[in-house]
Amino acid sequence: MTVIVTGGAGFIGSNFVLDWTAASDETIVNLDKLTYAGNLENLVSLDGNPQHIFVKGDIGDRELLDRLLTQYRPRAILNFAAESHVDRSIQGPGEFIQTNILGTFHLLESVRAHWTALPPEARAHFRFLQVSTDEVFGSLGPTDPTFTENHPYQPNSPYAASKAASDHLVRSYHHTYGLPVLTTHCSNNYGPYHFPEKLIPLVIVNALGGKPLPVYGDGQQIRDWLYVKDHCSAIRRVLEGGTPGATYNMGGHNEKPNLEIVQIICDLLNALRPRADGKPYQDQIMHVTDRPGHDQRYAIDATHIAQSLGWTPAETFESGIRKTVQWYLDHPAWVANVLSGSYRDWITRHYGGRA
Repeated sequence: MTVIVTGGAGFIGSNFVLDWTAASDETIVNLDKLTYAGNLENLVSLDGNPQHIFVKGDIGDRELLDRLLTQYRPRAILNFAAESHVDRSIQGPGEFIQTNILGTFHLLESVRAHWTALPPEARAHFRFLQVSTDEVFGSLGPTDPTFTENHPYQPNSPYAASKAASDHLVRSYHHTYGLPVLTTHCSNNYGPYHFPEKLIPLVIVNALGGKPLPVYGDGQQIRDWLYVKDHCSAIRRVLEGGTPGATYNMGGHNEKPNLEIVQIICDLLNALRPRADGKPYQDQIMHVTDRPGHDQRYAIDATHIAQSLGWTPAETFESGIRKTVQWYLDHPAWVANVLSGSYRDWITRHYGGRA
């Protein structure tokens, strides 16, 4: 048996591939375009493992998709492939439209043709799983109920809008063509192999490098945080037992303001890797101009997946963030390799004028 994962060299995708190969004997075909956030070094432990087949390519390449589906005849497709950084979508939304909307469309068309040609039993067991985000739901007020699966879509950034559009395409292929799809919405992920443009890895890397720790505005934007390996286990559970056409919200039950996250990381580093001058890492915090249209609060209600599929996260935020900080401390070579010149240029360009 075989599954195909798209975007399996990115942060969440590579963690999923690693967890899958550890927990299953099924072959996994990993299709990734290897943009700046795709990193085969995340998967170096699988070198030579016949269970993992890597293919460099774009989900918008119909010829390649058709060839892979014909060759490997997968029982499931899991679509992790996406441009995912809000700040980059504000500066350049075109790539987000291309990958998240048009790429998903081409992927769906290729999968639909493959699925239609399958024998009846294989068609009945086939699944297409769309990995989405809570950002499609927009922003919550301080006392608003958390996002459920029935919350209306209200995206507020080009990234969120592009993911909302791709979700709508996936839904339409189920209701129009009968394609057995599953859609998952996760809260903010954190953990190993996270590219250091997002808040938690950026703070860790900048702190260790003696650089400012940029905090947007007053830092009171609230997010629900989910350890990436908990997210992977939730996806496996949905693939195993989810109802075609259904959506599943996955959260970590960890609502915290961004400034508190930064303070927690500083406290951990103060204990695990003190500064040479003896000063606290908190001295490096720098408030910067808030980004345009910054959503104030995201929070997931994960009751449905707990009740219907029996999934709950294994990590608390306290245990997960300690594991994450320790991972970055233990992997300086990985950090050094991802901090390419182009990434440093982007950080300087994005945060340089916001002090």
